[in-house]
Amino acid sequence: MTFPRLAATLAAALTLALPAQAQAQDKLTLMLDWYVNPDHAPIILAQEQGFFADEGLDVEIIAPADPAEPPKLVAAGRADLAISYQPQLHLQVHEGLPLRRVGTLVATPLNCLMVDAKGPVQNLSDLKGRKIGYSVSGIEGAMMEAMLRSAGLTMADVEMVNVNWSLTPALMTGQVDAVIGAFRNFELTQMRLAGGDWRCFFPEEAGLPAYDELIFVANADSLADPANPARDRIRRFLAAVERGTQYLVNHPDAAFRSFAATAPDLGDALNTQAWADTLPRFAHSPAALDHGRYARFEAFLHEAGLIDTVLPVSQLALDPGAAE
Repeated sequence: MTFPRLAATLAAALTLALPAQAQAQDKLTLMLDWYVNPDHAPIILAQEQGFFADEGLDVEIIAPADPAEPPKLVAAGRADLAISYQPQLHLQVHEGLPLRRVGTLVATPLNCLMVDAKGPVQNLSDLKGRKIGYSVSGIEGAMMEAMLRSAGLTMADVEMVNVNWSLTPALMTGQVDAVIGAFRNFELTQMRLAGGDWRCFFPEEAGLPAYDELIFVANADSLADPANPARDRIRRFLAAVERGTQYLVNHPDAAFRSFAATAPDLGDALNTQAWADTLPRFAHSPAALDHGRYARFEAFLHEAGLIDTVLPVSQLALDPGAAE
């Protein structure tokens, strides 16, 4: 090879290498919604399999001390991304938090109304005169109102009891007859492993529009400019998460071994069953946005009286890879 050709080849190689080197320095902070569990499998796999590194990202994954804090930290610019919930996003944007949905992690509802399978509540109509435990005011009340309406009941027919985050203890001890807010892929199994026989009524089958349970939210102000580097980091993050999802779908056994090896309790009976229950619910294209789904839920909240106006989907969610 002549010197000019060699020099050109080396220059081309250096040109190709520079973006990767620059990207390798890109740090991104992700706040989880809770401690690590099977809901986070695509993220953990993207980390363990090197998919984030392949995208030139150094991702710090943080479990919160308070599950209500992650979206607030993103809104304050103290974290790049947070895992949140579509129903909560609508309310938080109306409250003035500068948040946008930029990706989906779990694309189906996980929330359910849980009862004793052998108890007095065999149908939603059996809730009349019963106590229902809840953790999150506002949205869970709206869910219950819609579910009760589907059975010909109203909120006046039940007693709502705030049990904070103690849903399963409140139900197991008989403090309440049902709980709203239990996850069908986790608390339901947790209760069964404790020796009980429990069942779920599903909101999306009883009056609620379907929604994304777990989503990624980012600071809306940082996304206003399509050329902002934050958008590019988020696009690469979601590409890595998508590879994580593809890996767990294509190699479920190897994926579970990789996931379970990251913490001692992730391979126990509860997490093993939760893994199987959650696997079909992950978004296969995390960045893709279903505008109709967000518009329908916004309309539902307006009809429920939880929001005063109906915002356009563009003020709630976006696909960071879509052309502006």
